[in-house]
Amino acid sequence: MTEDRPLNVLFLCTGNSARSIIAEAIINRVGAGKFKGYSAGSMPKGQVNPLAINLLNKLNYDTSALRSKSWEEFAAPGAPVMDFVFTVCDNAANEVCPIWPGQPMSAHWGVPDPAEAEGDAAQKALAFADTYRMLNNRIGIFTSLPLKSLDGLSLQKRLDDIGRTKADVTPERA
Repeated sequence: MTEDRPLNVLFLCTGNSARSIIAEAIINRVGAGKFKGYSAGSMPKGQVNPLAINLLNKLNYDTSALRSKSWEEFAAPGAPVMDFVFTVCDNAANEVCPIWPGQPMSAHWGVPDPAEAEGDAAQKALAFADTYRMLNNRIGIFTSLPLKSLDGLSLQKRLDDIGRTKADVTPERA
């Protein structure tokens, strides 16, 4: 990892329409200047879920550049070299990923798919808000890690632990 550029982080999901998109937006805000976030999917839906865009817009995120794209885009020559790759859905974690140039550190940070939520509009919006909260907590922990002082094994353990963190539980739900 070099100090002359932001660290590149790729969030993967199957459809790249909700969770990975939300994670990309969060890390680009929370890690501004230190991290540059991207997202992709193994089988991209081709459009970002409107409920994800709606939530991010309500939280004052710039959503103009967000798009659903294939992970092949980031394995191609000339693509940004990734420092970290995180899967945020269980399906993507079990798929055979492309070989990423630069051998990035990776971990699985699975969260439930809000796009599969059933119920009325309020229940669906709550599912997206929960996904945002979980990813925001995990990304906040990640961006706070003392990366320069951790050796590779220690860092890998921390990344894996973030995916299992109980920081996803809010005080009201504990």
